[in-house]
Amino acid sequence: MQDKFALPIYWNDHEDIAMGLYEKFGDDFDESKIYRIRFTDLLEWVLSLPDFKGTREESSEGHLEQIQSAWVYEWRDNQ
Repeated sequence: MQDKFALPIYWNDHEDIAMGLYEKFGDDFDESKIYRIRFTDLLEWVLSLPDFKGTREESSEGHLEQIQSAWVYEWRDNQ
């Protein structure tokens, strides 16, 4: 659910992105599955998050790697 008071999320907001991905997918992805996600898929999922305001052109492999790691930590915190 999009919060009209939520701050916009950009590529450097790795933890916020990870929380959004965990909220979207829940336990569909565990640690091993998160690390096997193709970056092309991860990129599309990030771009589809409601409060995400970054652009495809601003993305980098480094951002996607950090998002993956943050998502794993978010998943672990919820187990």
